[in-house]
Amino acid sequence: MDTKEILKKVRKIEIKTRRLSDHIFSGEYHTSFKGRGMTFSEVRQYQFGDDVRAIDWNVTARYNEPHIKVFEEERELTMMLMVDVSGSESFGTQNSFKEDIVTEIAATMAFSATQNNDKIGLILFSDQIELYIPPKKGKSHVLRIIRELIEFTPKSKKTDVAQALKFLSSVQKKKAIVFLISDFIAGDYEHTLKITAKRHDITGVRVYDSREEEMPNLGVVNMADAETGETILVNTGSKAVRMQYAKYYREKVQYFKETFSRCGAGTVSTRVDESYVTKLLGYFKAR
Repeated sequence: MDTKEILKKVRKIEIKTRRLSDHIFSGEYHTSFKGRGMTFSEVRQYQFGDDVRAIDWNVTARYNEPHIKVFEEERELTMMLMVDVSGSESFGTQNSFKEDIVTEIAATMAFSATQNNDKIGLILFSDQIELYIPPKKGKSHVLRIIRELIEFTPKSKKTDVAQALKFLSSVQKKKAIVFLISDFIAGDYEHTLKITAKRHDITGVRVYDSREEEMPNLGVVNMADAETGETILVNTGSKAVRMQYAKYYREKVQYFKETFSRCGAGTVSTRVDESYVTKLLGYFKAR
């Protein structure tokens, strides 16, 4: 993809996701993710219904009528986007690849954070850290993140969620809002997630294709593992083979849901042919 094509694609994603974040997500995002505390803003006259605990007794005595202290939320949050760029993200059968939807979700979240004047950072990972962009503010920074999501070519096609979480802990010492976006066809990350979730507000966003849930009956076919590159002959006409695959897939999904729940982290699951907007809004409202 040449530079002109990349810029055109970046612009297309910006227009779509900026509209979503401006009109839908920014308010929900602000409500769902609170700042670090409250800072003093001003003193004003007491009004019916105000919390009496906020009365400033010194000012009240001076003016001989009740006044209260007003506080504002201290924002200055950091959002970290952790995006799986392994080989399995290139799968898709419903007019969109998983990686396309992942890019749109990440861009929407980034613009929502920008609307709230928060910093945004990016970690692209496979079974290693492929790219790290430290958190910064501003539209140009978000556009750089989108460009990397579109054009970046990973060195590895495998996945290691635990490795990515360890890296997050090493580079992000202060609490951050973390969106970990992957298909989560991986395991063995509970211990690391438990440690990371104690410091950060983590949400796992699972993006999947309906064809991954069940193996279709296509007879004997050559199948290639997108992450290992291994090709094997599989008799998809065998009911036992299809059942075994379906069981394997269900176990991965169950592990994702149960592990995140046990670690106190949130989850969102969206199919490539579904509205991720509806799924994310539902999640924000539930918080």
